[in-house]
Amino acid sequence: MEKGKGLARRWAVELYESSSSSSSVPDPPGFTRSAPDADDAAGARQRKDSEAAWKAQKAWEVAQAPFKNLMMMGFMMWMAGSTVHLFSIGITFSALLQPLSGLRSVGKVFEPFKDPRVDTLAPKLLFIALNLAGLGLGVWKLNTLGLLPTNPSDWVSSLSPARLYQSCDCIPMLWGIYWTVTGLDKDCSFS
Repeated sequence: MEKGKGLARRWAVELYESSSSSSSVPDPPGFTRSAPDADDAAGARQRKDSEAAWKAQKAWEVAQAPFKNLMMMGFMMWMAGSTVHLFSIGITFSALLQPLSGLRSVGKVFEPFKDPRVDTLAPKLLFIALNLAGLGLGVWKLNTLGLLPTNPSDWVSSLSPARLYQSCDCIPMLWGIYWTVTGLDKDCSFS
């Protein structure tokens, strides 16, 4: 006899039985055919809930990200000083452009977290508020640099510019001698 042919083994099971013969075999005690479907539905619901919680957490993290930028920009502006030079102007305009680009891209930033179960209104409002605070910080720095037109003479050329006064109370005696020798006024006014 050739190997593989001949008598069938007694322990061999036909795996391709028809469905009618498998329905004749009763289910084991405690097993129902609908139970796995219920477990799958509960697992899917739990996965969707955990995904929604993860999206909400990440949305809040993204909303709080401008605060870190706000603190860094504030420190850099403080380090740049209040004199007008290339570094301070560059830092100031960077502080103005970053919040503006953040405000323009609010929809794109929160697009990955769009889900009917996730409320992104509060994170969006926080994101917008922090970007507006950054914009205000940049405008404040422009004002301290003297680059904002705040006087009427900045707008109308026929008006004389505002006079700047500087106190000379803290000038030492040697500087007082310098002022008298050069003939400059003691009130140190500039026109």
